[in-house]
Amino acid sequence: MTSPPRMFDRDLLLRRRARARAQGGADFLHEAVAVEMSERLEEVNRTFRRAAVVTSNRAVWEKNFDSAGFDEFRIIDDDEVLKVDEGSCDLVIHALALHWANDPVGQLVQAKRALVPDGLLLAAMFGGESLHELRACFAEAEIEILGGLSPRVAPMGEIRDLGGLLQRAGLALPVADSHALTVRYGSALHLMRDLRAMGETNVMVDRHRRPLRRSMLMRVAEIYAERFGGEDGLIPATFELVYLTGWSPSPDQQKPLRPGSAAGRLADALGVPELSAGEKAGKGS
Repeated sequence: MTSPPRMFDRDLLLRRRARARAQGGADFLHEAVAVEMSERLEEVNRTFRRAAVVTSNRAVWEKNFDSAGFDEFRIIDDDEVLKVDEGSCDLVIHALALHWANDPVGQLVQAKRALVPDGLLLAAMFGGESLHELRACFAEAEIEILGGLSPRVAPMGEIRDLGGLLQRAGLALPVADSHALTVRYGSALHLMRDLRAMGETNVMVDRHRRPLRRSMLMRVAEIYAERFGGEDGLIPATFELVYLTGWSPSPDQQKPLRPGSAAGRLADALGVPELSAGEKAGKGS
């Protein structure tokens, strides 16, 4: 069995995270996810007793997530091999770490393995719209100054593809949804400083190894301000947060109906007349 290609330098990622924590960190995205997960659990008509949270930011979850109702509650690192026993949880939360996984499907498979039948997996990760402004400005500046492109911002999946990860991992009743969080900064340099404080800077294996020249950084900031700057002088940065929900398969779960098995017509349910094939064709012309 072949392993997935190694896209990210895990050792460098851990060093960047440690540096961010030592310097105080910028945790607002992790805090937003912890609050959102709490609210989502309140909407689930189920009582969970044994939970595990997979995260790179233990302190945020200890502070922002109410674990009082659980008999067992563990916070574990997002290691390539998760330190959680098979069938030991009825709830697993994978919190804002999948985007750095060299094998995201493998991470979800491990989370599913940790669940009892009909256990719940909730995951949050960055989606493809995240930092689209910064990516565009880096691309324009590099073409202008260097005559080519290099990987600067990690690729992130579109929501339709990320939802498919749940099915590939063997989870049932998969759902994916997202919302965009826009943060405003004084300049692109302030944004990049925040990314450093989050531990979210470039750790791609194929990254450009030379430090960014100041002239490049200044040109990126100029382009950012020109293309995206507001009347207040601030620039927006988009963080798309994608939430994935899936259940460990169980014989007792609700199953989707087979195609053609409906007992009634959609037109009857909507209270409208059903069109004939000819009328439908006429509507489409």
